Amino acid sequence: MGKFSAYNIPLKDLSKGSRNYEFKLDNEYFKNIEGAEVQKGNVLAKVEVKRTSTAFELTFDITGIVQIPCDRCLDNMDQEIDTQNQLIVKFGSEYAEESDTIIVVPEEEGEINLAWFLYEFIALNIPIRHVHPAGKCTKSMVSKLKKHLTREKGEDDEEPIEFMDEEDLVIEEEGGVEEEQATDPRWDSLKKLIEEDNNN
Repeated sequence: MGKFSAYNIPLKDLSKGSRNYEFKLDNEYFKNIEGAEVQKGNVLAKVEVKRTSTAFELTFDITGIVQIPCDRCLDNMDQEIDTQNQLIVKFGSEYAEESDTIIVVPEEEGEINLAWFLYEFIALNIPIRHVHPAGKCTKSMVSKLKKHLTREKGEDDEEPIEFMDEEDLVIEEEGGVEEEQATDPRWDSLKKLIEEDNNN
C-alpha cells in the first residue's frame, strides 16, 4: 500500500489525548483507490484520533465534491459530500473487523491505514439515485430517451411518455398525479435493439 502511505496513522506512537489529521482527497487519490462509485473529486477529510486506555476513537468529518455518473444521462455530475463517521480501533494479534465500526489491527504493526475507510465513507454518503438538476442533462441523451421510452396504456397499446420539459422524464398518471420515471439508459438501448429486431 505504498501509494497510500500518506494515510497511515501511527497509533502506537500516540500518547493519551487527542490528535488531529487532515487528508486532501483529489483526483489522484480516487484514481489510485480504483473504486467503482467515484473516479474524481475534491474532498477534505478531518480526522480526530483520541487514545483511551483500551482503544483509539477515530472521528471523521468529510466534506467536498465528487464527480459521479448521472443515472439519467450518464454524464458526470457534481455530488456534494458531507458526512461524519466513527471508528474504534483496538490492538490485537491480527487484523480483524469485529463490526462496521470496530477494527482490530496487529499490535506489532501499531498503525492503521485510512485510505479505503475514507473512500467507503464517501461512497456510503452518495444517494442511491443521483441525477443532474432539471435542465442540466446532456440534451442528446435526453432526446434519445424521449424517443424510446414508452409506457403501457391498456393491454395492447403503447404510447410515448409525456415529458414536462426538454430535460425531465416525467409520466403523468390518471388524476393528474406526476411521478419521475427513473430508467437506466443502457436498458433503453437494449430495448431499442430488440424492437428493431422484432420489426424486421
